Amino acid sequence: MVRVTPELWLALALGLTAGIGLWSVTARLPALGRPRLATRLAPYLLDVSAEARRLQRPTAVDPVPVLGLVAVPALDLFQRAFGGLLGSTGGAAVRLARAGRDWTVEGYRLRQLLWAVAGALLGGAIGAVSALRGSPAALVAGPVVGALAGPLLRDRLLVREGARRAARIESELPTVLEFLALSLSAGEGIRDGLRRVARVGSGVLPDLLQRVVDESAVGVPLPVALTALADELRIPALTRSLTHVVAALDRGSPLAEVLRVQAADAREHARRDLLDAAGKKEIGMMVPLVFLILPTTVVIAVFPAVLALQTRF
Repeated sequence: MVRVTPELWLALALGLTAGIGLWSVTARLPALGRPRLATRLAPYLLDVSAEARRLQRPTAVDPVPVLGLVAVPALDLFQRAFGGLLGSTGGAAVRLARAGRDWTVEGYRLRQLLWAVAGALLGGAIGAVSALRGSPAALVAGPVVGALAGPLLRDRLLVREGARRAARIESELPTVLEFLALSLSAGEGIRDGLRRVARVGSGVLPDLLQRVVDESAVGVPLPVALTALADELRIPALTRSLTHVVAALDRGSPLAEVLRVQAADAREHARRDLLDAAGKKEIGMMVPLVFLILPTTVVIAVFPAVLALQTRF
């Protein structure tokens, strides 16, 4: 029987790391990573197949393609153990879309699994240090707390990233709607107006509209593409505006007037949000005012008088 020594564990870890690295590099070689039949047929099926349109989009390089195959059993176990804590698959897909990530839900769960492992290792290290100082319970509690905190922290970072991107989309929405209304008033169609806004504009929302234009160019009806965008992001202001635009397209209403009304409504909504944020900041500013500035002012006002009285007597 082979005795497992620390040197053997180190050799196994280094060998596994080197093997995964070589496998990842080899999979990216053109000779070994030739396109599949579906990829070769996709350009000819863009107008009838959503999967073909997905295959034709530029794909981001996933840093863990091999780990996604190797860690499938661990990922399933992780999903069963933390599924209720991490939320549903649909919610994770919405958070990924809102943050602008091209990850799949399975890829995101794999990243959360890696964060859980890293959290467990960090918690184990902290627990070992605490156990040496006389807290043996920390040796068990540290890895458990770290394993729970890791995926939750990764999800929290994704939520914050999505919130920042959603706020940017809401700030760009009134300008984009007014520009689109101006294009329609000049005699352009809705598709030409969207194409112009996507080409001239810069930001998150023009990029999303460019995707809508591309989908419409390959045969997807424009109302369907706009509805899919609203359902994917689920940003209230954007969903409300796109719903009115789709309704105007279906009923034949004047789009330019609808877009102007929606732009004014978006600006009013942004103004209300700004007032709410200002009210919350005003309450928050009371803390340094009451506990820092006011006591300092009192000390500055009273100290000279106290010093003068002590000097006189």
